[in-house]
Amino acid sequence: MAPVLTTPSTPLSVSDRIQKRLQQGELTPQQVDDFQNFLHQVDRELLQHPIITNNAYTRWFQAGNATDEQLRHFIRQFSVFSNQFLVAALLKVINSPTLQQSRASREILLNELGVIYRKLEGATNLQTPKTDEEKDREGDPEVVSTEGTVDGGICRFRAAHFEWLTAVAEGIGLHYEEIGQRKHGSPTTLHFCDELQRLYGSDDPNLAEGASFAVENWAAAGFWQELEDGLTQIKQSRYPQLRLAFFTWHNRVEAQHAGHTLEELEAVYFRPEFDHAKFIGGGQQILDAIAVFWNGLQQLD
Repeated sequence: MAPVLTTPSTPLSVSDRIQKRLQQGELTPQQVDDFQNFLHQVDRELLQHPIITNNAYTRWFQAGNATDEQLRHFIRQFSVFSNQFLVAALLKVINSPTLQQSRASREILLNELGVIYRKLEGATNLQTPKTDEEKDREGDPEVVSTEGTVDGGICRFRAAHFEWLTAVAEGIGLHYEEIGQRKHGSPTTLHFCDELQRLYGSDDPNLAEGASFAVENWAAAGFWQELEDGLTQIKQSRYPQLRLAFFTWHNRVEAQHAGHTLEELEAVYFRPEFDHAKFIGGGQQILDAIAVFWNGLQQLD
């Protein structure tokens, strides 16, 4: 398993894409300098947020010392966030300001619901038989792919992310009817879910872009690896039949998503309607809500 990113090793900087636009005369040197200054602000005010650089809960969880009660609490609350994220993702689709952004948002939502990514033409698709253990660790090729597009993909119930999480819950004695719904959420978990809808799904594109940028960089900051490490320890020591595909798949795919966030920021930054302050504000507010969620997991119901 390749490690995911932790904190950015170097500050954000102007990409080759922007340099090319400068050379072609699409952008002025002043515009590029202003963009670089904004990237410094993004790095300072978003990417250095404590929940990205120092998630105390997941760092503790990584050791695999969670008790059975703590483990069930974690899975139940994470299931609420994961299932309620669908509402925020749908709002993001509905409120997308452009068709291209709507399609990008639908990629995320439909894959969450079970539409498998279809590899693009020219991509190799050679599969070797996998054991059940390998399918759980690396993904069952019948229902999992980390590459391609949902356009033309096949929908399978078993490929829905919440079904994978249900399989994890079953392994520790939690059943479908005990997870995922708002009534199962703690106040801190529901605060995060509500902020996702308000910010990530906002009809103000500047707030939504900032929140989306922050969420993707948080997701790629290493917490998935810490969760996978802890759950692997627990599986080896106490729950040998525990299914971990939900966590191993997200660990693999989320690191790829962060690489696209700078490109998405470049696409909106130079538009006349782009609002620097709202973008930063949307990102900061959602990161604060993420911190409330993780910190709240330390308090059992």
